[in-house]
This record gives sequence, C-alpha cells and structure tokens, in this order.
Amino acid sequence: MNATLLASLQNIFGYHSFRPLQGEVIQGLINGEDAFVLMPTGGGKSLCYQIPALHREGVGIVVSPLISLMQDQVDALLGCGVRAAFYNSSLKSKEARQVLAKLHAGELDLLYIAPERLLGDEFLTRLADIPISLFAIDEAHCVSQWGHDFRPEYCKLGRLREVFPQIPLIALTATAESHTRQDILQRLGLDRAKQYVSGFDRPNIRYSVLDKKKPFVQLSAFLANHGDEAGIIYCLSRKRVEEVAGKLQKAGVAAASYHAGLPAGERKRVQDDFQRDDLRVIVATVAFGMGIDKSNIRYVVHYDIPKNIESYYQETGRAGRDGLAAEALLLLGYGDVAVARGLIEKSGNPERKRIELHKLNAMVGFAEAASCRRRILLGYFGDRLVEDCGNCDICLDPPQMLDVTEDARKALSCVYRVGQRFGVGHVVDVLRGSGKERIKQLGHDRLSTYGIGAAQSQEYWSAVLRHLVHHDFLDQDVGNYSVLKLTDAAWPLLRGEQSLAMAAPRVRPAKAVKKVRRKVGAIDYDQELFGRLRVLRKALADAAGVPPFVVFSDASLAEMSAALPTDNESFQAIHGVGASKLKRYGPAFLDEIRNYREQGD
Repeated sequence: MNATLLASLQNIFGYHSFRPLQGEVIQGLINGEDAFVLMPTGGGKSLCYQIPALHREGVGIVVSPLISLMQDQVDALLGCGVRAAFYNSSLKSKEARQVLAKLHAGELDLLYIAPERLLGDEFLTRLADIPISLFAIDEAHCVSQWGHDFRPEYCKLGRLREVFPQIPLIALTATAESHTRQDILQRLGLDRAKQYVSGFDRPNIRYSVLDKKKPFVQLSAFLANHGDEAGIIYCLSRKRVEEVAGKLQKAGVAAASYHAGLPAGERKRVQDDFQRDDLRVIVATVAFGMGIDKSNIRYVVHYDIPKNIESYYQETGRAGRDGLAAEALLLLGYGDVAVARGLIEKSGNPERKRIELHKLNAMVGFAEAASCRRRILLGYFGDRLVEDCGNCDICLDPPQMLDVTEDARKALSCVYRVGQRFGVGHVVDVLRGSGKERIKQLGHDRLSTYGIGAAQSQEYWSAVLRHLVHHDFLDQDVGNYSVLKLTDAAWPLLRGEQSLAMAAPRVRPAKAVKKVRRKVGAIDYDQELFGRLRVLRKALADAAGVPPFVVFSDASLAEMSAALPTDNESFQAIHGVGASKLKRYGPAFLDEIRNYREQGD
C-alpha cells in the first residue's frame, strides 16, 4: 500500500490499516478510474472517496440525499482537520455565499450537496471553472427503481458522466442485490467502472425474531436489558409511532417520535437530541435514519415487519457501526404483513407492484425461517456463509429438526413438472390439488404431482419451498416474475442421493430476547473508566456543538479504557485518534485517564 495514503489514514483519520477493498478503491480513484462500491453499513465507504479527494487536485463533490447526513459527515471531517462544507437549503444566504467563496478560492477538499442543487444549470456552469477531483454518489441505491428507497432526482445524475467525462465517478451503497446493481451502473453511465463488492456480514449484530404477542410487553422486556443505551424502534405507520412513543414516555423512557407528519423543526430537534445523546430512544417510521452516522446505536427494533430485506438490512445496520455488540429484534405479526401488502397493492404501477410484492414475500420468508438467519440474510444479496453464524436466535436456541427429504423431492418435482415457469403460489396450489380454474386451463391438474401434498397446509409447503430457495436447491428469479427454477444442487436431492432437514415451526413465547454479548473484535475494558470517558466526551461535544461520536466513537473509548494510555504517543495509537484529535482532545482525555489510574493505586 502506498505509504503516503497510509500516512493520511493514520494522521488524519486515526486508523492504522485499511479495511478490505478500501485501498484498492482509493488507489483506483486516484488513478482516475470510475468505481462502484458495495460495502455494509459501517464498512468504511466514506474513506473510499474522502482520501482520494485529499490526494487529487481540486474539490471532491459528494452527492448526498439528506441534509442531516451532510451535517454529520462534515462535522466529522472538520474534527479531523479536513476542509469540508455542505451546500444545501439549510444554509442562510450569508452562509451559502461563504461556502461558494471557499469553493471558488480552492479552500475546500470536499463539498457535500443534494442532487437537485448539483444538477441545476447555474451550479453546473459554476463547476465548469473549478478543478474537481472526483464525484461521489452516496446512497446510490436511490438511483434504481429496483432499490428500496428510489428517488426520482437521483436518476438525473447520469448527466454527470456526460458533462464531466474525464472526472472519476464513484457510486456507493450498502444495499443492492444484483438487479439493483446493474440498474445503478446503467443509469449512472458507469459501464467502465470497476466493481468492488465487500461481504455483507455484520457479525457483531445479533438477529432475533419474535412472534408478535403483546408487543409492547415484549418491547419493554427487551429495553430493560439495554439500560441507558441508544436505540431505534421502527414502526410501519405514523399512528403506531405516536402510540409506542407515548407508552414509552409514560413508562419513564427518554423516547420521542419521528415521522414525516411532524413539523420540520420538531424533526430536527428530535434528531439533534438523539445525535447528542440527550435522547435515548427514537420511535420512527422509515423517514428516519438513512445515512445516520451515529456510531453508538446498540439496538434496532422493528415493531412491524419492513417491506423488504434491503430496508431491513440497512435499518438494522444502523446498530453497532462502531463494531461493538449490537442487537436487531423483529416482531412478526401477520396482520402487519397484510397491511404492508395492502399498501403495495394500491400502487398504480404494475411492474413496481410486482417487484415490491416479491421483496415483501422474501422478507416474510426471512422472518419465518427456522434456519440460521444470517445465512438467509446474506444469501439474499448473493453472499454465502460456510457455516451457521452462532449469533442469531436460531443458532443460539436451535429448533426441533424435521426430515423433509421426501416432501422436498415432491416440491422440486412439481417445480420441474410445471416447466419451471411459475412462482411459489402456483406450485403450492398444484401440490395441494387446488381446484382453481387456471390450473385446469394449464392442464396442471393432470400432472403426476397434482394433489400429492394435499395432506399438508399451504403454509407448510410455502415453508418447504422457501427452505429450498434459502439452501440453493431452487433459484427464485425476481427479474422474471419470481419464477422458481431448479439449480444444479437440486438433482442429487431429486435422485434420492441426499437427505434434507428443516426446522419445525416454533410458537415463540412473549419474553425478552436474552442479552448476549459476543466479543467480535472487541476487548475487555474497564467499565467504570468507560463511563467516565463518556461523560467527558459528552461535555466536550456539547461545548463544541457537535454530536459525541464526532469526538470519539464508543470503540475508541473502549480501547482507551483497556489500554489506559498516559502520553501522546500511546494515546495516538488508539483507534480513531488522528493528529487533529490528539491536539484538540488529547489533554483532557489523558488527564481523565491519569486521574483514574491514580485513584486506583
């Protein structure tokens, strides 16, 4: 790795080595190459364009969808001594003019901007006279109609490749399955871009699902295990958000609502309080959270089921960004599934409706699964685990296993007999001997597999087919009406050369998820000192007018509490301590650590 790049990583950002793929992406951008980067939340995407912007001539232009995200990232960069600013509607006229003056004077390394403002004719004309090091499109899944958070204004960003053909362009996202990836590349004109796809696994997050029974009791029991830790609770509707937040407040929990129906000023106040650790819990619709940089969120609860796995993955990924242990709890209620399906059915776009229904069905399949949740979650994105994760509710409390070899063969045979041209619902109807007119019209009532599964329920056969999809015996093609097709792995099972087991469905009790702390890259540290450093961090952050995590992450505080540094050299060896932060915060933290050690002697 280039020594100069490593020096920037260490001296500016306080990190001692690049994560997988970061170095290659950075070097490619510096060389003028386009890039598409798919990395999990907390995987270090921002550094992939921040460091190249510091090593190429001109300013790096970063397209970001949210004002709050721009603010967080600029605060963090300024804290590291990087010349950064944002240009958006939150700025007053004088502030906006000051940012533009810095832009024209060459006094910015990075400028964050919304797509609408960037693509205005006036701003594009302005950029024609300014050296630009690169364009970075963050949250790039917003470009794609296949994605879970499509934004029409993002579609126009393909114009950048036309207007600035010689300037390297990088698109970054944490969530994009294969169809979304191809759509992003096409829409942004990134046909020559190198693709960097990191693993999706977030091993520090524990995934759990409970059948929804007395949900507020379940939620309260879960929160009781999390003390004063920060967390997010997602609900499907504004009404549910208000209801849950009100109950928590009555129970004495420092909680607040966040949804698009609240005044902008109230939303900003709630988000700022949460970012600054003045608020413990946010109860929100999905209007809250995309791009939230707060690194010390310890849990995410889905009070209602999300509409798709992409949303679930990104929303749960807001927990544990610092790499410390975190939890993701989903309450599964079939009434909520019906509500979500009803909302999708109202769409006037048939193609969009088809895609979203498929994605919802995949989400329900994940929630109903009785095998390792992480394997299913990663498999959806084309990422494979060699073995079960050991850190989800299924792995920690294994269900009873059933031998489904014969039923799996029946299901696979039925998929084959109907010509591998139909989805789960039709295959189940044939297996159960449905009298639907469509089956008779197709002649599927004359197939050898017609009615051979009549003794089992529709839910059972759906579970078997999902199990076959999850374990790669069947491929479900989202781009072709969710048609089921046999994979090469299916033939040995069909021929009776192997067996297959599936977990029996479980009715889960209404109880709290046990708090299990796995040390995933973590260290033993002094809890009392950690608490004192958190108090100091909060005071320094309040004085500077920034969120506490901008000062140092929980991971940095944990390392300080373990290593007990007492001089500048040992303090700068801590993860996240660069030259600027050493100078700004080192004296106060070193004094606190020295005082603590002296009291213990």
